[in-house]
Amino acid sequence: MEKIIITYDRTGNTLDIWFEEPRPCINEEIGNGVIVKKDENGEIIGFEKLNYLKKDSPADVKSMPLEVSIA
Repeated sequence: MEKIIITYDRTGNTLDIWFEEPRPCINEEIGNGVIVKKDENGEIIGFEKLNYLKKDSPADVKSMPLEVSIA
């Protein structure tokens, strides 16, 4: 894994996290608005969180908290 790509789609209110460059994939919803993205071999290459921000969040969000921990 060279880099993780995190993208927030304001219009769809979704947070996408890719473990490699985004590419066509098979999506599988696993519950609670979480979709796992898999390649043709079944390897997980990313995931998506639907309805990421709460409905009462401001429409003009310019930044989001992100915590990274390396163990």
